Amino acid sequence: MTLAEYNALEKEVAAKHLMDCCGSTQWVSKMMQHFPFSSEKQLVDWSANIWYEQCDETDWRESFTHHPKIGDVKSLTEKFAGKEQAGVAVATAETIQALAKANADYESKFGFIFIVCATGKSATEMLQLLLDRLQNTAEEELHIAMGEQQKISIIRFKKLLTAANFDFLRVSQITTHVLDTAVGLPGKDISIRMQAMRNGTWQTITQGITNADGRIPDLLPQERILKPATYKMVFDTGSYFRKQNLKTFYPAVEIIFNTFDEAHYHVPLLVNPFGYSTYRGS
Repeated sequence: MTLAEYNALEKEVAAKHLMDCCGSTQWVSKMMQHFPFSSEKQLVDWSANIWYEQCDETDWRESFTHHPKIGDVKSLTEKFAGKEQAGVAVATAETIQALAKANADYESKFGFIFIVCATGKSATEMLQLLLDRLQNTAEEELHIAMGEQQKISIIRFKKLLTAANFDFLRVSQITTHVLDTAVGLPGKDISIRMQAMRNGTWQTITQGITNADGRIPDLLPQERILKPATYKMVFDTGSYFRKQNLKTFYPAVEIIFNTFDEAHYHVPLLVNPFGYSTYRGS
C-alpha cells in the first residue's frame, strides 16, 4: 500500500490500521486529526510528537496491553527454539526457562509485560536485556518501554505501507560502538545504559546490548531528537571482562557528554582491562 492509497481509505479503516501500529486510543485519535498525511515523514513526525508530548502514562500502558504476551515456556519455545531465522541462534531449554522466569518477574515488578523492539535479537540477547531492565525503577522502565513502542510503531508503519518511501529515516541520533583494544575486536554483548539528569538524579532513558560489531544501531527510535542537554552512557565493562575470565580495573565506564542541536552524536569507547578512551565520532 502506498501513502496515497492509505489516505484514500475510510477514516474508520485508517484509524484501525493506526491502532494496529500502536494500541493507544488517545494516540490514534490525535493522529487522525492530521489525516490524510501529506508525506511519510509527516506521519512519522506526528507519531513521535503525539507519543512523547501529548500522551501520558495511561496511554502508554494501554498500548502495552495490545502486544501479545510472549512470556511462558510454550510461547517462548515456539518463538526462539522452533527454527533458526536470519542467523539468530536457536535457544536452549535453559535459556527458555530463564526467559520465562524473567518475564514473570518483570510483569510482577512493573505491572505490564516486557516491551522491546525484538527484531533481530536472539533469546540470549533478550534474556540479558530483561535482566538488565529488571534493575530499573518503575519510572525508568515506563519511559524505556514507551520508547521501545515508538520503535515498534515505525516498523509497523513500514509493514503497513510497503510501497511507501521511508528513505528519509535516519539512524538513532545517539550511537556508540565499543572496540576491545586488547584484542583488536569489537566489544560484543556489552550492556549499555544511556541516562539523563532528571530531578537531580541520573535516570536511564534507554538501554541496549552491543551486537557482533560492537554497536547498538537502535539506541533511540528513528527520528527521535533529544533536547540539547547533558547525557551519560554507562558501559558494563566489568561483566564483559568477567565473561572472559579477565580482571579489569574498570567495573564500569561512564562517559558524560553534551548535545547541542539535532545533529547525530557518535560516542565510541575504546577499552581494555586497564585503560579506555573516547572521542566524538561520526
